[in-house]
Amino acid sequence: MTEKIIIGCDHAGLNLKNKLINFLENNNTEVDDAGTYTKDSCDYPLIAHEVAQKVASGEYKKGILICGTGIGMSIAANKIKGIRAAVVSDTCSAKMSRLHNDANILCLGERIVGEELAKDIAEIWLKTEFLGERHARRVNMIE
Repeated sequence: MTEKIIIGCDHAGLNLKNKLINFLENNNTEVDDAGTYTKDSCDYPLIAHEVAQKVASGEYKKGILICGTGIGMSIAANKIKGIRAAVVSDTCSAKMSRLHNDANILCLGERIVGEELAKDIAEIWLKTEFLGERHARRVNMIE
């Protein structure tokens, strides 16, 4: 069975989002695109909240958000109860955000992370399972 995720971006993350969608769909991941769809300036909190609400509700287990740096998207997404959005710019952090923090939204910055690294980060992040055990106790403390 393929994994199904939701992805969204603002105007500063559009190119990377489109490249990631293509990469993920070619690697057995079903991707629903929450926008934006043009380079026209838009408000990233609206996209972040839409994606975060759908992950928090259980409609999707995981999501990806992309803006210029990933920071704004993560701040906005983390305002939604049940969301653990992590800004990631390296493969080690991608793995650890899943293993120890059970991050359910990956935030990337198009201006920070190149296309090939973003593909590696997304692949590792999506394939890494939460360890649970003592880490579950800590994640529960966040809630």
